[in-house]
Amino acid sequence: MDAVVVGSGIAGLTAALELRTRVPRVLLVTKGELSSGSTVWAQGGIAAALHPSDTPEAHLQDTLGAGGGLSDPEAAGVLVTEGPERVRELVARGAVFDADAAGGIALTREGGHRADRIAHAGGDATGAEISRALVAQIEAVRNDPGIEIIEHALVLDILTGTPASAEARGGALGRGAVSSADARPVAGVTLHVRGEGSRDGVGAVLAPVVILATGGIGQVFRSSTNPAGATGDGIAAALRAGAVVGDLEFVQFHPTVLWLGSGAKGQLPLISEAVRGEGALLLDVDGHRFMPGVHEMAELAPRDVVAHAIVRQMAATSADNVLLDVRHLGRGFLGERFPTITKRLGELGIDWSEEPVPVAPAQHYHSGGVVTDLAGRTNVPGLYAVGEVACTGVHGANRLASNSLLEGLVFAYRAARDVAGRYAAGEFRDVPEPAGRPGGQALIAATSRSKIQKAMSHGTGVIRTAKSLTRTDEKLSAIRADAHRAADVIAAPQAAEWETTNLYQVARALTRAAWLRTESRGGHFRADHPAPDPDWRRRVLISLSDDGALRVR
Repeated sequence: MDAVVVGSGIAGLTAALELRTRVPRVLLVTKGELSSGSTVWAQGGIAAALHPSDTPEAHLQDTLGAGGGLSDPEAAGVLVTEGPERVRELVARGAVFDADAAGGIALTREGGHRADRIAHAGGDATGAEISRALVAQIEAVRNDPGIEIIEHALVLDILTGTPASAEARGGALGRGAVSSADARPVAGVTLHVRGEGSRDGVGAVLAPVVILATGGIGQVFRSSTNPAGATGDGIAAALRAGAVVGDLEFVQFHPTVLWLGSGAKGQLPLISEAVRGEGALLLDVDGHRFMPGVHEMAELAPRDVVAHAIVRQMAATSADNVLLDVRHLGRGFLGERFPTITKRLGELGIDWSEEPVPVAPAQHYHSGGVVTDLAGRTNVPGLYAVGEVACTGVHGANRLASNSLLEGLVFAYRAARDVAGRYAAGEFRDVPEPAGRPGGQALIAATSRSKIQKAMSHGTGVIRTAKSLTRTDEKLSAIRADAHRAADVIAAPQAAEWETTNLYQVARALTRAAWLRTESRGGHFRADHPAPDPDWRRRVLISLSDDGALRVR
């Protein structure tokens, strides 16, 4: 293969489509079915300065404002400048967005935006529509000899060859200390196709380029809006391959996730940001509207501000949730504007036109990831990362609402065009011989997953302290990392153990970064350091040493 794309959300599908006619052979690998990526769950919309009265500069200022002083202005500038054209290309590829009276794309507003620039599809089914359109494009070329698709495949590791110089192999340099001088170039991936062969069956695909588009880390926590497959596979595999990751501590907890009781876990129903954009009010359990006293934008404040305010209000009222009140919007409007949410709530016995909806924050999005340059290149030659798995610098400490789909779209396009350009220039024509890497083996028993999630939710959740983070690290350290060698532990190399191992490795790195950052900023809130510290306007970078220890700087 000439390139392997891992993931089938907006970023992975876009990268595969862009590469298909530009390099001879592309392999698209997805953990589930083509339509099972995280994109399909996106309710809110996609942000772009599409209205004549709006500008990329205004979008940039809102993005930087939400990023807590850590967004990379150059990366954010790329996002907002190229975003409108990429959205128009989505329309050309068949995506149908909600229209206004004049027949153009209807635009609404969400938290942190000071202009109407959010495009929706089906009211609250934007991600599903984008996924449908892109999957249809892929299906139309499935029999093309230049592309191969493998569904239900878990990518385990990134194969690498012997070290090559950055000049020879073109890893990302600059933008905050990402060095490629001693990095081992990509040689392909190992993967396990579920349902084919044995439970521990592993195959290999050799290729000089791998584009990670594996999505987020939601299942690191007990409660999340992410699908079950979001187990941090891309970040963990990139770390093991020698990549640098950054901003891991910045986890976005969506303020308004349906509260289903203290025992709820896994993927929980999201009450979209767009609901507050249409006028929903947040009340505590005593009926008090509390957001106007917290932020000038009240319910439309950036997500971290709203999430922290909710947690504080829950503590003040000794409650497990707050309430989202939309009764004033009316049954007709709610059913038309938010049909998916209305249907889901109805299935759970909640009529939100008649009663407030119980909500509480849950993990939603990860601003950190594998550090890349503006073309998606990592420090590992031949390894790219796009979408939520990447750390482009766009989001900084906190993602602005509806910028995630746009980031996946814009930077997947850039990464694919970079690979194609370099292939045309004569690069990536030979696959390095896979070589062994230093460091030992690790395997975490699948039965340890709940312990990892509980420790992370309690100690590395919405509100953190040095004590809680130390306690989390101690609990994680106590989990046996060589379960395959323990005679009295039922664990073997297979899908559940591989995923749990990825969750564990991401959890350890995230907790270490959160402990190191002794301030509060964006999606990282330390109760023992509740204010931002100017000295911390810098990035925490993490990599693995040759012996497998976390190297933090």
